[in-house]
Amino acid sequence: MSIEVKIPAVGESITSGVVSVWHKKSGDYVQAGDPLFTLETDKVSSEIVADAAGVLATKVSEGQEVKIGEVVATIDDSTAAPGKSDGAPAEAKPAPSGAAKKESAGKRSPNADVLSPAVRRVVEEEQIDPQKVGGTGKGGRLTKGDLVAYKEQGASASGKGASQSTEPPESPSDNNRVTRKKMSPLRRKIAAQLVMAQNTAAILTTFNECDMTEVQALRAKSQEAFTKKNGVKLGFMSFFIKATVEGLKAVPPINGRIEGDDFIQNNYYDIGVAVGTERGLVVPVVRDADKKSFADIERDISDYATKAREGKIKIEELQGGTFTISNGGVYGSLFGTPILNPPQNGILGMHTIQKRPVAIKDEVVVRPMMYLALSYDHRAVDGKEAVTFLVTVKQCIEDPKNLPLDF
Repeated sequence: MSIEVKIPAVGESITSGVVSVWHKKSGDYVQAGDPLFTLETDKVSSEIVADAAGVLATKVSEGQEVKIGEVVATIDDSTAAPGKSDGAPAEAKPAPSGAAKKESAGKRSPNADVLSPAVRRVVEEEQIDPQKVGGTGKGGRLTKGDLVAYKEQGASASGKGASQSTEPPESPSDNNRVTRKKMSPLRRKIAAQLVMAQNTAAILTTFNECDMTEVQALRAKSQEAFTKKNGVKLGFMSFFIKATVEGLKAVPPINGRIEGDDFIQNNYYDIGVAVGTERGLVVPVVRDADKKSFADIERDISDYATKAREGKIKIEELQGGTFTISNGGVYGSLFGTPILNPPQNGILGMHTIQKRPVAIKDEVVVRPMMYLALSYDHRAVDGKEAVTFLVTVKQCIEDPKNLPLDF
């Protein structure tokens, strides 16, 4: 019997996507639950798995745009698994010796054609032939580390199975001075959202700076016990989320949105946290941040970051935020103006912590300082309110006793 593999509905308003990579090829035998391909949409990337075991036959190629409900492959479940006959188990093969393992490590991985989205991206951007690189991942699959090592060592010197070659590299020609490729659905969506935000909102940014001394000291003092008790590290983001909630309570209009001629006031605090991935920026949402403990917030952030980078985050985890925090400091940003995440009224930009001389009680001292930036929609929020919000956040960070500490 032939079972159709259709593009599933992955969220409201999503009508199409792109089959970015096939994890299995036509003719492969797949088990139920095996990942078949990655579907990339303008909001999220999802792995689509097999519903049944059988032989796979693909109908669309990688990079092809497909509609929700479209049949992209079939699975023939009437074929027995390889190595089995009449229900008898296949004869077990002896495990390879240490020498055989060492020898096989230098050979090309049999799974070199089965590439994850992250690995495929590196292959395309660096123009590496995956057939020449041996995989060290699970089942011999290629990893980003394999490609980076291959690139750094050079094809002729690579210890990961690169073929020896004395031919000089080709010289650049006029034909390869530029590379044209289509933007991914997510990147197109990000571009459209940013332009829409600039064109529809009266965006203004106000700045301040905060002294991180007390938060750093409290974090260092509590880290060991916090990690032991909760199984997750205490980071700075949970402090800023809690401080943001206090700021939004002090200035409610920032926790709202304009909808036509109406102003919608949100009486809950779902805080989006921008996460950078290889595919682009996504903003998973920490729900009811005012009701969650520091440990709960840190778990949410850790889980979302892992899912986002692995392309496994769900569409519902990205929707419905009332305010956003973007931490450019993790990349070394000293100062910047974040752009609104429509239809929200505000976004807080965090930046890198830098030791600077500051005047405290008429004395110049060196303190770990962070610049803060609040971009807001001036149609709904006045300058005084924006400054009040930012000062509230600053006060909560500089004196954490203003926060509802629960560790």
